[in-house]
Amino acid sequence: MKELKAYTIPFVGLKVGKHHFDYHIDNTFFLEFDYDEFNGADLDVDLILEKKTTLLELNFHAKGTVHINCDVTNEPFDQAVEDTFKLVVKFGEHFNDDNEEILILPHGEYQINIAQYIYELIVLALPAKKVHPGIEDGTLKSEILNKLEELSPKEQKTDDTEETDPRWDILKKLLTDK
Repeated sequence: MKELKAYTIPFVGLKVGKHHFDYHIDNTFFLEFDYDEFNGADLDVDLILEKKTTLLELNFHAKGTVHINCDVTNEPFDQAVEDTFKLVVKFGEHFNDDNEEILILPHGEYQINIAQYIYELIVLALPAKKVHPGIEDGTLKSEILNKLEELSPKEQKTDDTEETDPRWDILKKLLTDK
């Protein structure tokens, strides 16, 4: 966890106003959290910390790409990621992070570590189902796709010229004669 010390912001020495922080996130950041779903990551996180007299406002903006495997074919591809998150830090008697948008720190605190918030911002920005763009536009050629197509249920065509029992025709006529 030594790597995550770079994400600790000592806010006590900051003047009232806006302060800008930039972070470059790569795959080593996620390995600190034992998250190995990414083959690689290249993201930039911009943080604007606005210090006010009684609270802090943190506005995160993450943008970049992560190299992941497709959920359908397991083919690797680059997934674009862009998301924002706003966190309000207030001060109180006890530490409380029950609300995802409001963090309460004890009065004596002088710094905040934002690594967990960056991690959650990026991981939650990913779609639930990661599908290779080549599948969506039909340009990806893969053995797995061919096998899936072969094993998928075939649509049966209905034939309108089927012979029906004449007794049913008479009953249907009763419905339409009203």
